[in-house]
Amino acid sequence: MKRKIIPYKPHLKALAKQLRDNSTLSEVLLWDELKGRKFLGLDFDRQKPLDKFIVDFYCKDLMLAIEIDGSSHDYTYETDKSRQGTLEKLGVSFLRFEDMQVKQNISNVLREIEACVLENR
Repeated sequence: MKRKIIPYKPHLKALAKQLRDNSTLSEVLLWDELKGRKFLGLDFDRQKPLDKFIVDFYCKDLMLAIEIDGSSHDYTYETDKSRQGTLEKLGVSFLRFEDMQVKQNISNVLREIEACVLENR
């Protein structure tokens, strides 16, 4: 399968590194399940620049972004919606989870991700 490369603004690379270095607990928990092709053999990146945005997790082969919405997203619903719409126009699909979902029931989060992956492979 040929991957579609989505170019990004170069300045985002440093910001993505900062975000990786300052991950939230829910990001750390989910990353522990996704990294190293542990999850269904898929290659995920975290804090991945795409276009003029950064998504929490991204699988290039599926063009799937996974976002964890926590307190930093409390007042950004419209911004998040617009950002997601822009990336969806580029072919990226999204899964969104609440911070507390990941912290309190990661097994259900992983089942939802798996169902999405199997449905869209």
